[in-house]
Amino acid sequence: MAATYSPREMIEKLVSFDTTSRDSNLELIHFVRDYLARHGVESALIHDETGEKANLFATVGPEIDGGVVLSGHTDVVPVDGQDWHSDPFAVVERDGRLYGRGTCDMKSFIAIALALLPEFQARGLAAPIHYALSYDEEVGCLGVDGIIRHIDGLTTRPRAVIVGEPTDMTVVNAHKSCHGMETVLTGLEAHSSATQSGVNTIFYAAELIGFIQDLAEEMKAKADPESRFDPPYTTVHVGTIRGGTALNIIPKETRFVWEYRAVPGDDGPEIRERVEAFARETLLPKMRAVFPEADITTRETATIKGLAPQNGSPAESLVMALAGTNRTLAVSYGTEAGAFQHAGTPTVICGPGNIAQAHKPDEFIALSQIDACTAFMRRLGEHLSQG
Repeated sequence: MAATYSPREMIEKLVSFDTTSRDSNLELIHFVRDYLARHGVESALIHDETGEKANLFATVGPEIDGGVVLSGHTDVVPVDGQDWHSDPFAVVERDGRLYGRGTCDMKSFIAIALALLPEFQARGLAAPIHYALSYDEEVGCLGVDGIIRHIDGLTTRPRAVIVGEPTDMTVVNAHKSCHGMETVLTGLEAHSSATQSGVNTIFYAAELIGFIQDLAEEMKAKADPESRFDPPYTTVHVGTIRGGTALNIIPKETRFVWEYRAVPGDDGPEIRERVEAFARETLLPKMRAVFPEADITTRETATIKGLAPQNGSPAESLVMALAGTNRTLAVSYGTEAGAFQHAGTPTVICGPGNIAQAHKPDEFIALSQIDACTAFMRRLGEHLSQG
């Protein structure tokens, strides 16, 4: 007889796999594949180019149009340097909460959906439920494109995608896009006693970062008081900077990473274009006056597509009904939902847990959220079942 798990047991199992984004997720993916197979469900694995990571896509029920995709990422953020009070990869219950890396973001959603597989099958689904498990969401939504290509190759089309990021089981129909950038400045080394002979890239990086900070303030001044986003404007941020080798050496290279998170329809490519124009027109002439080969380059390291509201879409109508609400929210963090929407499938976000607990030491999910999501999944199974 095929093994069954309660939602709690499946959460414990999935959290026990260390799927930090820098490492492989195959142990978890193979466990899920084998679990589904024991229940008669075939899985498609979509590997990355290294073969060390994979997405999983599987269908329960008839292979016809009109199904619902339950989407979740399997990777988690690192625990390095965080002050945990228990093993991050062993679930511990305290005060009505389950603690462990990924309990909130977002293995509990995946676990509940998997644990209820036997119930879905017993109901006799009239429309399918699709499981979509991805890799590397936390480092730029890198895996989901493989799932989207797989769905595009199917002969059937789902009517809705539910991305189970933590929303306290409220319905989210909009989030900002996110564009991660790396800017590299190349100058000329010289002894620090002869500053006129070198090109100090830290100085020029500071000027460029100051320009980016001015852009951030400009975006803030354009805030829409009617916006549902918090904060209600496109944000611009610099995350890390590295440059130089020693106090007495003029720094040849400096690099920094930065991002902008744009509200739908606002200021997207313009921000990068203005940064590059300032570098090209204001900074490079001064740098190249000393060293003609000086350069400033910017590349996009990650792109998370924004999720735009689609009021009355099949996804929104279904999930609002299942969640028992007539209200939708917008969030400032990014998810894979925008990628599904841009590929043509109506998508919303709804999952257990609170985003405030994500990425922190002692990450947790409340038991009440597990119960709420389990009830939600059962209503979904009932909705899609025969009769």
